[in-house]
Amino acid sequence: MEHYDCIVIGTGGVGSAALYQLAKRGGRALGLDRFPPGHDRGSSHGDTRVIRLAYLEHPDYVPLLRRAFVLWDELEQKTGQQLYRETGFLQIGPTDGPTVQGALTSAQQHGLTVEPLSASEIEQRFSGFRVPESMSAVLDPRAGYLRVEPCVVAHAKEAVKLGAEVRIGETVLSWQTNGSGVIVATDQGRYAAQHIILTAGAWAADFLKAMSIPLKVRRKALFWYDVNNQDYAVDSGCPTFFYELPEGDFYGFPQIDQFGLKIAEHSGGQPVSDPLNLELAIDADDQNRIERFLHDYMPGVTSRCLKHVACMYTMSPDEHFIVDRHPEHPQVAFAAGLSGHGFKFAGVLGEALTDLVLDGRTSIPIDFLSYKRFLHHDAA
Repeated sequence: MEHYDCIVIGTGGVGSAALYQLAKRGGRALGLDRFPPGHDRGSSHGDTRVIRLAYLEHPDYVPLLRRAFVLWDELEQKTGQQLYRETGFLQIGPTDGPTVQGALTSAQQHGLTVEPLSASEIEQRFSGFRVPESMSAVLDPRAGYLRVEPCVVAHAKEAVKLGAEVRIGETVLSWQTNGSGVIVATDQGRYAAQHIILTAGAWAADFLKAMSIPLKVRRKALFWYDVNNQDYAVDSGCPTFFYELPEGDFYGFPQIDQFGLKIAEHSGGQPVSDPLNLELAIDADDQNRIERFLHDYMPGVTSRCLKHVACMYTMSPDEHFIVDRHPEHPQVAFAAGLSGHGFKFAGVLGEALTDLVLDGRTSIPIDFLSYKRFLHHDAA
């Protein structure tokens, strides 16, 4: 049985970053996954993900984001690839609603530069957008998008260059502690390690059953639509964007290639009972909701759908991440329940998880994401 300093179970967004950080620190590391890095069967695919700084979900994420930007820049320098593009992020909603107020609160608490905009100012500056007069926006100029599959592949490749191993096409069946170490069983063998990092995405609940975290997996549909003018082109200054509306929350990306504008609904989503059998075909209700949104708020986008993919959100009870060491097995660290807003943090979460297993602690401020917050009340 081969022995490693640390085994990473799941080499998607956060897992590939953790594998890289482990290898960077000189540990003998193994990444295990049934799918190859950059695959389209989980949560980290679909061309792009938003990265932003004035974080509407909670101000405590901002220090993590500052570190995340540094780490993505370092990865770009390492690989010579452009992984991030700054476009700005337009956060639109009721002036007193959670989107606008959340972004302003984060900006105020952390001294971030943002620009409040009225509905008329939005439409004047970004002519492809329509905004009700009762709404306003916060423009985060430091935001943009990450090229999601190249980010995952880059982390994995750099990890291998530093001595890590990646074994794909291998399904992890279980893990169990063995004294101060861990034994991982797969459909092809058994491996021993001093530590493991669990970053299994939609499969996380399978590996954390003893903790009884009520994680829920949702199917999410991503669409790309043709446009009939340059208002939505990234080279014309179109930002990434988010709309908080009575009918749901929608977000999207400027046109960056021949597939047009990318658009998705952040709210809702059908429950997924088996992530291995995710429905990949277009759901008519999903598409109708997207097309109603485009008709009402983005009139320069056509009804011609050029591309569609499905991915998954793994939701925690409070929709904040869970990043911690296992309460009974300190040689095990995990990230779970990233709740549809985790990819931008992949680098910094990988760094924090590496600290937790190698040092037993981290200076990265993740205490607010601890599993302990669910211990003293009904997490459901």
